[in-house]
Amino acid sequence: MISGVDFIKDFAAGLTNFFGGRSGSYEGELIRAREDALREIEKRASVLGANAIVGVDVDYEVLGQGNNMLMVTVSGTAVVVE
Repeated sequence: MISGVDFIKDFAAGLTNFFGGRSGSYEGELIRAREDALREIEKRASVLGANAIVGVDVDYEVLGQGNNMLMVTVSGTAVVVE
């Protein structure tokens, strides 16, 4: 899942970096991207007939020329639990 970060979020995050604290705009974007990626892996596991996923790994990357893209990668093994 790759998500773009717009100018307003970049500006707000820059102010947060300058004054200290947490960047709610970036946090919200990361949470949304992670939830979307987890929903996608669940959907793909279900198509395979699995009812669970084990060994889930979530990775985050910053991409783009201006570091304005967030990528969340989720991997795991689809299994059938009885």
